[in-house]
Amino acid sequence: MLASNEMMKFKSYQNRANLFVKEYLLADPLIPYTSIIGGVFACKMVYDLTQLFSIVHFKSYSSLTRIQRVEWNNRSMSTIHAIFVTTIALYFVFCSNLYSDDQFSELVTFRSSSWSTFALGVSVGYFIADLGMIFWFFPSLGGYEYVIHHLLSLVAVAYSMLSGEGQLYTYMVLISETTTPGINLRWYLDAAGMKKSKAYIINGVVIFIAWLVARILLFVYMFYHVYLHFDQVEQMQTFGQVLVIVVPLVLSIMNLVWFSKIIKGLRKTLAKRQ
Repeated sequence: MLASNEMMKFKSYQNRANLFVKEYLLADPLIPYTSIIGGVFACKMVYDLTQLFSIVHFKSYSSLTRIQRVEWNNRSMSTIHAIFVTTIALYFVFCSNLYSDDQFSELVTFRSSSWSTFALGVSVGYFIADLGMIFWFFPSLGGYEYVIHHLLSLVAVAYSMLSGEGQLYTYMVLISETTTPGINLRWYLDAAGMKKSKAYIINGVVIFIAWLVARILLFVYMFYHVYLHFDQVEQMQTFGQVLVIVVPLVLSIMNLVWFSKIIKGLRKTLAKRQ
C-alpha cells in the first residue's frame, strides 16, 4: 500500500514536471527567452560547481594564479556546453527525420521544432556568458580571434533560433564543438604539469583527428549540401542567406589557420619524444 502511494506521488510530480516543460519552457512564444536564460544560468552553475569540486579534488588548482583558476572554471563551462550541443547537433543532423529530404514537403531551410529551437537558445546563452567573460578578462581568456569567433557564432545561432531559418546548417557548424573537450583537456594537462605525459600526446593525436573531421571535412560537406539545396537557401531572408554562406566561410578560414598550428604543435611534441 505504501509503495503504491509513493508511486502515485512520483507520477503526480512527473506529470507536473511534464506540464511545466510543455506549458512554459517549451511554449513557442517563450522558448527563446527561457532557453537563453537557462543557458546563462547553466553556465554560472557549472562554473561555480567546477570551482568547488576543483578546490577539494585537484591539488594543483590552489597553486594556480587567479586568472588561471578563472580559465580553469571557464573551460569546464565550455566543455559541458560542447558535449551538450554536439550531442544535440549530431542527433538532428544525422539521426532525426526533421531535416531529411524525404520526410517533409517543407523546404529544409525553414524546418524547426520546439526542441531544436530550445537547444539553440541554450547555446546562445552559453555564447553570451562566455563572450562576457572574454570581454571582462580580455585578453587573458582569448584574443580578438576568439571575440570574432564568438560574435559570429552568437549572431548566426541567435538568428536561426529566432527566425527558424537555416537551423540545419547551424547545427552542422555546431558539430565542430566536438573538438572543444580535447582542446580544454590539453590546457588542463599543461596546467597540471603533465605536458610530457603519454596522455598529453594521445590527446594531441585525438585533437588532430577530431579537428580534421569536425572542422575541415564536415565544413566541406556543409558547403556541398548548401550547393545542392541553393534554390531553397535563396528563399531565406537576405540576412539569413549571408549568414549561411559568410559565417561558415570565415569560420573555415579560422579553422584552417588553427589546424596548421595544431599540426606544428603535434610535430614539435612528437619530435621531442623521439
